Amino acid sequence: MLFNSYVFMLAFLPLTLLVYFLLGRLPERIQLNKLFLVLASFVFYGYNNPNYVPIIVFSILINYALSQMMLASEKKILRLPLMVLGLGLNLGVLFYFKYHDFFASNMNAFFGTNWALYRLALPLGISFFTFQQLSYVIDSYRRTVPRYNILDYALFVTFFPQLVAGPIVLHSEIVPQFADKKNRHFNFDNFAPGLYAFALGLFKKVIVADTFGIAVEAGFADALSLNTVEAWFVAIGYTLQLYFDFSGYCDVATGVGLMFNIRIPLNFNSPYKSLNIREFWQRWHITLSRFLTNYIYFPLGGNRKGTLRTYVNLMVVFLASGLWHGAGWLFLLWGLMHGAASVAYRIFRKQYDDLHPALQWILTFGFVIVAWVFFRATSLTDALAIVKSMLMMDFGPIRDSITTAFALPGGIRPGYNAIFMMAWYVLSLFACLGMKNTYEKTMAFRPTIWNALMTVILILYVTLSLSKVSVFLYFNF
Repeated sequence: MLFNSYVFMLAFLPLTLLVYFLLGRLPERIQLNKLFLVLASFVFYGYNNPNYVPIIVFSILINYALSQMMLASEKKILRLPLMVLGLGLNLGVLFYFKYHDFFASNMNAFFGTNWALYRLALPLGISFFTFQQLSYVIDSYRRTVPRYNILDYALFVTFFPQLVAGPIVLHSEIVPQFADKKNRHFNFDNFAPGLYAFALGLFKKVIVADTFGIAVEAGFADALSLNTVEAWFVAIGYTLQLYFDFSGYCDVATGVGLMFNIRIPLNFNSPYKSLNIREFWQRWHITLSRFLTNYIYFPLGGNRKGTLRTYVNLMVVFLASGLWHGAGWLFLLWGLMHGAASVAYRIFRKQYDDLHPALQWILTFGFVIVAWVFFRATSLTDALAIVKSMLMMDFGPIRDSITTAFALPGGIRPGYNAIFMMAWYVLSLFACLGMKNTYEKTMAFRPTIWNALMTVILILYVTLSLSKVSVFLYFNF
């Protein structure tokens, strides 16, 4: 089910909230509200494709059983094979659905083999709930987690606001909140900022990101013939599309969580304000960076085994990040680019930090824009063509297929589309760089008439704009 759909906004969300808080009025020992929320999350997950519900159900049952056996054993030597089994099963399922065809097609191309391609549809959110459970399995091996009951564990995995596109939450961030008695009851002080964040997130996705998406699609579809002006607008357009799409999803997840009195951890914190690549990854997809740091970088030795080993560990982490995002060479190349930039920053940090902050921002943002081209392109040829056009000083007009994405409703004054496009870019960049993000706004939220009016207007506007529903970009990962 999509957040930006009529069925979610007008039926699923209000009904789920109503029933959840009504059941929360039952005696504490009766946890029907938790059970209901787990079942509702399965409905949310399987709405478009019920066939994938058994996958997540079996994943929960197997991982829970393995964790319980590890927590019951005091001997590390007995826990180790269970952890290895858990890692193998989780990564094996992820490989089967997400990476098998990529691996098989490359084996066929390089070695002349004849491996079959399954062409399976990727189960929604499999990368997210797999990593989330991996963290619990590994922490169970370390015996740093409490022994939750199966209902609490299932709710930790399936809570629908963060199920399909993150954040990758830790058990300690979610389960205790559901155990808090006061969170079982409706709380206007949480609901109001939650609804506000929900409205802002949908506006970012439906109105801003999807508008940029039309122009970006047109540009990448004709990547080989773009002039310099078009290439820059397309590259920056995707940079902004991805920002508002992912930021919008994070706002929606945070907002819906708050409506249930659950504070989902921050996952997106104005990353385009970053002055260096390290800061960028402290602001972009924060929980993925945390997972890769805690469960790959540190176990590899982190920065404790010498300079060269530190650089190798960084490259491994960023290659894993690229591969996590998708099964393709361009995703790996994107990860390699960010890994190389992170290593370069460590090597030249003193000289870099001595630069003027404005120059630091230009270098960081410019690199991020170019790297996103490789992330978005469907082939290396297209990516290189766009980057080449960005550098060739081949100035010319912007084609109508790009500018019409920003036309006023009804095709009013079509000759002004380029001006409207410029306004979209300037205002969007200003929003990224010069305004508080939604997390900052909700932390300081006050239930004023203005905020209430803005929330209502945004929700009505978004609802009237849902004629063409599009998937959040991170649903694909």
